[in-house]
Amino acid sequence: MKQQRTSTFIIKILVLLLFPLLATAQEEKDSISNDTLVYKQKYGLRIGADISKPIRSLIDEDYSGFEIMGDYRLTQKLYLAGEIGTEEKTTKTNFLNVTTNGGYFKAGVDYNMYTNWLDMQNMIYAGFRVGASTFSQTVNSYTVYNADQYWSNPYTSYDSQKFDGLTAFWGELIIGIKAETFKNLFIGINAQLKGRITETEPGNFENIYIPGFNRTYDSGAFGMGFGYSISYLVPIFKKDKKVIQEEE
Repeated sequence: MKQQRTSTFIIKILVLLLFPLLATAQEEKDSISNDTLVYKQKYGLRIGADISKPIRSLIDEDYSGFEIMGDYRLTQKLYLAGEIGTEEKTTKTNFLNVTTNGGYFKAGVDYNMYTNWLDMQNMIYAGFRVGASTFSQTVNSYTVYNADQYWSNPYTSYDSQKFDGLTAFWGELIIGIKAETFKNLFIGINAQLKGRITETEPGNFENIYIPGFNRTYDSGAFGMGFGYSISYLVPIFKKDKKVIQEEE
């Protein structure tokens, strides 16, 4: 009997000791539940086009081009991204008239540096691309340079000559913005800095323009580019994101 009373006394002591701990744990659980906001974030494929190229095609008689772009969200901040397009550009200098025609493909990643609130999908991003192009150069006319043009007129040839199977590879840094204007519809702007890795050239002159890279004759191994995009997000699935609200 005495042993039973002792056991009952010990159990009561343990309950009294453990009750504050259990109450504190429950309060912390309730606090986390009340201060944590859970919402769904969209993951999917965003497809669009560079609208600057069709606009330029309408106003520049020496240019035509089109580009399709897309990205796929891998994580909270990281996206797979790429572009594919075609360009035809006639370049005119004092001694050459050359038409470049070909296609290109770029692939890489984008990193979103912007922290969205709730289920927003806006981006301020930086990224990297590897670009490749296959193209042709057609010499429409060329003028033979003569150092002593006082005594003789320069010779200009209008015999067309085409060089097929040319290629170029480059790396590209990109920075840009994508903003959701309507549900799943985005507009964006970006700037690119390009550096040539390798290229094949015609036998008797340098490449003046490379599709996807832009002109080369006044920038050496580097090029610049700009783009204005409109794109649409096709949601494939959603993931929960938890945000801990700060107490006021």
